[in-house]
Amino acid sequence: MIDKHQQASRSAVVDQAISVFDMALRTLFSPAVASRACPQPITESATALTDAERQHAAGLMRVNHVGEVCAQALYSGQALLSKEPAHIAALTAASREEVDHLAWCEQRISALGGRTSLLNPIWYAASFGMGVTAGLLGERWNLGFLAETEQQVSAHLNRHLSELPVNDTASRAIVAQMKADEEQHAETAKQLGAATLPAPLKVAMRVASAVMTHTAYRV
Repeated sequence: MIDKHQQASRSAVVDQAISVFDMALRTLFSPAVASRACPQPITESATALTDAERQHAAGLMRVNHVGEVCAQALYSGQALLSKEPAHIAALTAASREEVDHLAWCEQRISALGGRTSLLNPIWYAASFGMGVTAGLLGERWNLGFLAETEQQVSAHLNRHLSELPVNDTASRAIVAQMKADEEQHAETAKQLGAATLPAPLKVAMRVASAVMTHTAYRV
């Protein structure tokens, strides 16, 4: 006979599974809804670009959108195994801001006449697996993975600021705000006690990011 404790435990597992599945469906198949206003009107400057500039900007913003899809999956996987309320709260807060980024990127890509990546389900699944793996390593390493991810994303966004057309002010404003948010997420993780990841793991993360970036720009 199943006691109340076992029933509660099973119920919690089912609730978590539903939450994870719901996050995946909303991220991959529903338009993201931002809680903050976009840093600059989405449609601004789109018509001022040449066809080549518009295509390049759409490709870069598609890469950024993929990064936000990955962030939702990553945080979902990490929060699933975290036991510390403060850490879960930090991951949840970061996830909410990443939803803003997701919405802004989606809308900007549309304004530029582009599309989101066709491989988003694959990016999501891979990132969720990475998040779960980080969670299995323990709280400090989980936070360390978060901090390192955000630092690498910030560096990536900084490169995009140098690559986006100078007159694409709307895309540049979005990327600049995203960069500021990512840096704050990394700082929060450090303040909560994030461990410093081994150098080989940092390199592996950069290689994986490079593969995703080059693929998402085109597909």
